[in-house]
Parts: sequence; structure tokens; C-alpha cells
Amino acid sequence: MYVGSTDTRGLMHCVWELIDNTVDEALAGFGTEVEVSLNADGSISVNDHARGMPVDTEPRTGLSGVEVIFTRLHAGGKFGGGAYNAAGGLHGVGSSVVNALSSRLDVEVDRNSTTWGMSFQRGVPGTFTGPGEKAKFTPGSGLKKIGKAKRGVTGTRITFWPDRQIFHKDAKLSVEELKARLRQTSFLVPGLALTIIDARNGDPETETFKHDGGITEFCEYLAEDEAVTDVIRLQGTEQFTETVPMLDDDGHMTPTDVDRDLEIDIAVRWGKGYGTLVQSFVNVIATPKGGTHVQGFDRALTRTFTKALEGTRLLKSGDEVIKDDILEGMTGVVTVRLAEPQFEGQTKEVLGTPAVTRLVGKVVDKELLAFLTSTKSATKAQARAVMDKVVSASRARVAARQHKEAQRRKNALESSSLPTKLKDCRSTDVERCELFIVEGDSALGTAQGARNSEYQALLPIRGKILNVQKASVGEMLKNAECASIIQVVGGGSGRTFDLDAARYGKVIFMADADSDGAHIRTLLATLFFRYMRPMVEAGRVYSAVPPLHRFELTNPKKGMDKYLYTYSDPEYQRKAAELTKKGINFKEPQRYKGLGEMDAKQLAETTMDPRHRLLRRLTIDDVAAAEVTFELLMGNDVAPRRDFLVEGAYQLDVASIDA
Repeated sequence: MYVGSTDTRGLMHCVWELIDNTVDEALAGFGTEVEVSLNADGSISVNDHARGMPVDTEPRTGLSGVEVIFTRLHAGGKFGGGAYNAAGGLHGVGSSVVNALSSRLDVEVDRNSTTWGMSFQRGVPGTFTGPGEKAKFTPGSGLKKIGKAKRGVTGTRITFWPDRQIFHKDAKLSVEELKARLRQTSFLVPGLALTIIDARNGDPETETFKHDGGITEFCEYLAEDEAVTDVIRLQGTEQFTETVPMLDDDGHMTPTDVDRDLEIDIAVRWGKGYGTLVQSFVNVIATPKGGTHVQGFDRALTRTFTKALEGTRLLKSGDEVIKDDILEGMTGVVTVRLAEPQFEGQTKEVLGTPAVTRLVGKVVDKELLAFLTSTKSATKAQARAVMDKVVSASRARVAARQHKEAQRRKNALESSSLPTKLKDCRSTDVERCELFIVEGDSALGTAQGARNSEYQALLPIRGKILNVQKASVGEMLKNAECASIIQVVGGGSGRTFDLDAARYGKVIFMADADSDGAHIRTLLATLFFRYMRPMVEAGRVYSAVPPLHRFELTNPKKGMDKYLYTYSDPEYQRKAAELTKKGINFKEPQRYKGLGEMDAKQLAETTMDPRHRLLRRLTIDDVAAAEVTFELLMGNDVAPRRDFLVEGAYQLDVASIDA
């Protein structure tokens, strides 16, 4: 759970935990050197020249500080606050977890002119009789004096042997990954020298990383293209209040408000290339999957560039820039420092502290806008260059999308083969031909037996089609149901719709007489209104009206049909009262739950046969009002629709409902 896995990744994470602790000391102002050694016997050593771990007895446990750190969870020097303002290993479990996952771990501490030592086997303190992980081990607690240290010399040396009972046999350390991590850390902690010594093959190979330029130098190192701007630093310090559980005097966890300081330091640079590279860090710990600090940075980028471009003539009316336009050719390093950050998991790949998003956005807004609107000649030229690049990326994106959508539409609408699920009619007389768009395969089976195949065609759809009021043209054409309907109707879509090319004189929506059916008819009406409006304006789009109830008369009078149908609850009540008054007996009326409950004969005589059916024609009396209505009912803005439903709930005429 704490190291993520038991393969190479988990083994590397154990090394990171120990390195992070030494780097935290450097961040706190103690120590300027760290050494990582890969030893010939398979062990790994991490040495620093900082203050050294505490060796005094911890009063609550009666154990030395070293033993507490290596055997108790949440007992590190950073847990509970006070020792560090910003550190990477803030869960207080790093050292103890590495100890638990080691077949042997030795720790030596130089402090108070004395060298102290202690060993562990799989987390249990004790003594080894010799070198190596296979030496005889005797359990026993206690930190021992093992020598003298030079006056003023302090530091900690940790050597551990990974437990091969836990880690896979093929789990090996990656030297290249170690070097990359140490190089990265040297950029993030200017002045800190980090040395790696690889002695696994006999002759030690040593490499030291030290950079004084900070994340400006890091950003330049990461960037691979020709520069459009210099590296821009966006820096600021903010404060926020966080509620955290803390132990009170009675040993209970009590929610407590804690004031936090947040240091924000971002380096960003644009080049002439098209790629994007953003690396993020919290207290020098990489967060490869981002988190709240990266969210704040991303959101502020778009907001700030939009604001800056409003003051120029670079963007045409109606144009907009999105995040992808701004990220094109950008290299960035996002770093924040704060005490006790909330991570999603001990592997610390994602920062979760909520307040960071807003505060990072605030700093980026202020600092980046100052750069983009600067009046200094050199800065102004660079700001203009990067804004030109962003606007060019925006125009290229729009042009590429339009070309892609046009090509997709052409392929979808000009395909010579009609969908296989279409049950077409035989007649070529457009005025006579009818297309029924049928909800579901069950209703399709009945409709096939009920239709007149000479002039009635059937196209089944699966449930509810895409709400095209919210979708783009490309998204609409990606939807199989929408694309099939447009293709079968045959007149194209949008402004290029050709009414004369339509293959049917009537298009009829045939869905169940319930709320789902009403929703499907509304979605179909939205599709025709937006992309095949001439069909609606010409009065060629209809909605079938299937019956809700069927009366079976047991003693019909002369001239009366044995079966009677009603299409609404009020009509049903009136018909029942009328039959009772006339003394005509009938069986318990059948309530249809859907089209699939009817047999072919019933569907034909009630819904499909032109001699008996009832159709509702869709018309447009006021295009502007219709636009407003469709946007209200089917658009992106939820609040007006909610208000409309609430206001109309008490004004509804039940008789007007067709379900």
C-alpha cells in the first residue's frame, strides 16, 4: 500500500523515501550534500551531512528517537508540525516502511561528537554478528554508541537490503532513473550536491549533480525547441486555513483550524515547437499525475490569456482560445511548498489539498497577466510573440476541426449503401412514401407485420438518440443513430439540406405512449429542427399517436366494432361511462405499456393504416420562438429549465399529456 507495488517501482520508491528525508533536511537549511550508494552486496546506502536523527529517549515510548522513527508509523520528524515547514515525506511512515520491507537495515547517526548505531531485521530491532543480510541476528532493543565523531560533524547513514521474500526476484534498481531523480532534485534545491556511487560491479562509478539556477535552469534543461520567450517566473506566497484532525490533551482527535503558508514558484517558457511538457512538484516531490496545483495553473492559463487577448486585435469576433492552444510549445515547471500537504496515497503522485487550486490560479493570473500586458520593450515583444503563437494555434485548430467535420459529414451522408437495419419500401414515389422511425427492436417486429411494404419504410433506433442541441456537428455525426437517420432521409443536413433530395414524403416518429416515448420524440424533433429544418417547415414530419387503452365489447350493437381504442385517460373515462350508460358490456380494458404489446393487426389499424391512424404534424409558426424553446428544453443551461419546470408544475393541464 505504501510503496505501490513489489516490483522495480516499489523498490525504487523505498530509495525515494530515504532520499526525500535527506532532501527535507536540506530544505530546512541543514546539509548541502547527499550521497546514494549502490553497493556490491546488493544493499543501498543513503548518507547525508545534516543534523542527524534524534538519539534522545522519547518520553511516551521510552525508546530512542531513532528506534521510534524506524518502528512506528507517523512518528517521523515531520509528523505533527514544527520541525519542517515544507517537506516531501509528510506521512511519517517512510523510514518505518522501508525498514519493514528490508531483510536488514543499519543506521548510523553522528551527533554530539558521538556515532550511534542500530540494526533491524524486517523491522525488528536487534544485533547482527557480522556484515551482510545473512549474518546471525539477535533481537534486542536499544541504540548503542559505536564510536566517536569529529566535533561539529553531524549526519545520518542508512544502509538497507531489500527483502527478497517481498520484492520480486527481477526487481532491480534503475541507475538511469536514480540519476534523473537526483538531477531533478538538484534543480529544485539550488546549491544541494547529490552524488550517486554505483559500486555493484567492483569499480565505483560516481556522478554528482548540483545546479544553482533553480527551476529556471530546470525549465531550460527540459525545453528542446527554439525559444519564443525567456523563462518566465511566476512566484507568490499565499495563506489559507485548513481544518485537520489533531490530538487533544485527552488523546482524542479533534478538528482544528490550522493556518498554512503556501509558496508558489512556477517557471514557464514557450518555444517554436508543438509539444508540451509540464512537470509538477510538491516540496520537491514529483507529482507525475498532477493534482490541485496543476489544476490551478491550467485554469489560470486559459483565463489569463483570454483576458490579455481582449485588449488586443489579435482575436477576431467569435474566436476563442482554449487550453490546448496555449500549451502548444510550452515547457513548464510547477512547484509549491506547504506544510503537511494532502496526497492521494503514500506514493504522492497526486496533490489533493483543495485550497491550492484557487491560490495557484490567483498567483498565475496576477504574474502572467503582468507579463502579457507589460509595457517594457523587451518583455512586450516576447508577450506579443507568444500571443501570436497562441492565436495561430487557435486558428489552425478551428480549421482542422472544420475540415475533419466536413470530411466526416461527406462520408456519412454520401455513402451509397443505406443502413442494413432499414426496412425500405418498394415504391419510388416520394410523395407517397413514408418513413417510420421506430423505438426499439421489439416494436420493429410488430411494425414489420403491420406496415404496407409498398410505401411504408421502417428505421429502428436504439432507445434515446443524442441530444443534438448540446452536441457539435462532429459529435452528432459520430452518433450512429443520428447519422443513420440523416443518411436514410437522404437530403443532407444543416444549411446544405436539399428538400428535393429527401426520399420520403412523410417522416413519422413512432414511440411508446409514455414519458420515455415523449422524450424520444422530443430528441428526434430536436434533430430535425436543427439539421433537417426544411422537412419540418414543409409539414413532412409527424408523430404517430398510438392508443393507451383497448375496450373489448362482449355485446356490441349492430354496426359497432368489437374493439374500441382510446388515446388518453380522460377519453378512456368518457368512453367507459358512455358504454355503461348504453348498457354495452365490456371486459376489463387493456392498458398498453408499449407498442410491443400490440399485435400487427392492432398496430396497423390504430397507428399505421392511413385509414384509421391519428398523426400529429410538427410545424413552425415562429422560428425565433422555436429556437428559444428548444434551447430552454434541450440546451446546456440548466437553471432556466429548472425554473420552467417548477413554474409549470402547478399550471399543467393533465388532459394535454399524451401519456
